[in-house]
Amino acid sequence: MAQPWVFHVDMDQFLAAVELLRRPELVGRPVVVGGRGDPTERGVVSTASYEAREFGVRSGMPLRTALKRCPDAVFLPVDFPVYEAASATVMATLKAHAGARVQVLGWDEAFVAVATDDPRAEAEALRAEVLAASDLHCSVGIGDTLVRAKMATDLGKPRGVFQLTGDNWFEVFGAQPTRALWGVGPKISARLSELGVATVRELAEVEPQRLVDAFGPAYGSHLADLARGEGSRTVDDTPWVARAHGHETTFQTDLTSPADVDAALDVLADQVVDDLRREERACQRVFLKVRFAPFFTFQRSRKLKQPTYDAAVIAATARELFDKLGDDRPVRLLGIRGEMVPPEGGY
Repeated sequence: MAQPWVFHVDMDQFLAAVELLRRPELVGRPVVVGGRGDPTERGVVSTASYEAREFGVRSGMPLRTALKRCPDAVFLPVDFPVYEAASATVMATLKAHAGARVQVLGWDEAFVAVATDDPRAEAEALRAEVLAASDLHCSVGIGDTLVRAKMATDLGKPRGVFQLTGDNWFEVFGAQPTRALWGVGPKISARLSELGVATVRELAEVEPQRLVDAFGPAYGSHLADLARGEGSRTVDDTPWVARAHGHETTFQTDLTSPADVDAALDVLADQVVDDLRREERACQRVFLKVRFAPFFTFQRSRKLKQPTYDAAVIAATARELFDKLGDDRPVRLLGIRGEMVPPEGGY
């Protein structure tokens, strides 16, 4: 009987790659996709081509910083409908693969479960099918758990395949810092350092109860499994259902008056309600995101007394959350997210 394997399919430089299909004359040049494509404006990098990454350009970086690092880069605006269409083609291709179960993780990545005696051949087949359908390249991580498949992918990039199992996990990751683990950021890594844990192998050797005492029963146990590459082996192909919809705006000129803040919140609330009405699920909790100049970000939320589609109620709630911050610095960014009532039958 064929062995079940998990494949993590991750598109290479996805947004930039889609743009290069439309602009083949840019192939080989550093390309940065972000904002409105104007690096003199406020905005962040959504994706950078591999050529741009060689100059230190990374996703989430301010466009102005990207311009300083790579003055010769071509900057392009984000074009969501085009990326959504390309993503739909890729995901449909994966779902059509023989014997596959697919868990979509985002525009450009998914877990795929296939039982096979030759996982490398299966991975190459997935790569070939995606390329034939979309003209886009991907990399594939092979694992016997979701964690190992996910972490294998970067080791195969670009346009490659890498396999991680319990047999080679510590050989590959044992000496790596804990930040190399999926989902371990600088704060968790710093807390682990305080416990005398610097590498993946050292984390795996920690008594699990110490991690539970330091991080709580759920996350402490998760870290103990993560250090060994253990965890779920099940790809969940249940259709994804949104829990919330949100919109945010980075202002080219800081907002300095209450009236300007009110007007911006009204616009955002209207946009959120439009999304909620399409879902036919009302808002039950309002989330506010504020970034004050130069770059101080706060997030707050409040549950509504009763679910609503009333944009005025959502905007007023966001304003109350804003006022409670008690901060009169100029506003660089505002965002509102509406958490919806669960669908019938729950998630």
